[in-house]
Amino acid sequence: MKRLKINPNAYYFHLKNKEKRQERASKLKKIKDVISSIYHANHGAPGYRMIADELKKWNIFLCPNTVYSYMKTLGIKSVTRRKYVHNKGDAHKVFEDLLKRDFTANKPNEKWCTDFTYLHLSTGEKRYNCSILDLYDRSIVASVTSNRINSKLAIDTLKMALKSVKKGDEIILHSDQGSQYTSKSFTQFCSQNKITQSMSRAGCPYDNAPMERFFNTLKCEFYYLFNFNSDSILKACINDFIFTRYNFSRPHTFNNGISPSQKRAIYKSA
Repeated sequence: MKRLKINPNAYYFHLKNKEKRQERASKLKKIKDVISSIYHANHGAPGYRMIADELKKWNIFLCPNTVYSYMKTLGIKSVTRRKYVHNKGDAHKVFEDLLKRDFTANKPNEKWCTDFTYLHLSTGEKRYNCSILDLYDRSIVASVTSNRINSKLAIDTLKMALKSVKKGDEIILHSDQGSQYTSKSFTQFCSQNKITQSMSRAGCPYDNAPMERFFNTLKCEFYYLFNFNSDSILKACINDFIFTRYNFSRPHTFNNGISPSQKRAIYKSA
């Protein structure tokens, strides 16, 4: 070192820093590998916020902006979400809006939201999904897919949801003003089961924003990524996504990064 006129302290400092740099590089590579693994395991659907929540399961705690930066260097980004334009409809007095965009609940089975969405088979044939979401933890308590959009589909979905409800539970069911929810058969069914109906204002989809968001998640993280050749495959895959991925393992921003089932388990253990 004397021949090279290198200060010994500077030399050892250089070696020490080199080891640290290599250690940091190795750690960063592992983090990026996990990010890539989460991204591809979910077919490119997760955005940087969701991946930041998923990383916590690996004991990796990063802010969403850092995850965004790493995803950018990896050349990956969430599947582009389709934008929908909503047109206001004519007001039609049915039931009062009891929620008034207060999408919170103090306990499970206190406030539910419901709605329909359109789906297609690979043949182009239309199918319709009706789902019910619990505002306490954003879990889907019922979901039914059919080739017809009518009051029967709405009632069948509600029947499924009621199977997990205890006697005495007073539930508010919030929907839009669609004819399926204003029909005599549906309103009578709600009355018979002591369900209080609440409805959005005509043409105001954000009065039922949690359902809008759920269907956006269903389509962007699942439906748009595959083709479905038959009703049986479509129904089975929807149920698998909702009752396995969405309810039990997918982190939710509303729940501070934990899944609906985890939040419900915390409530039950309290």
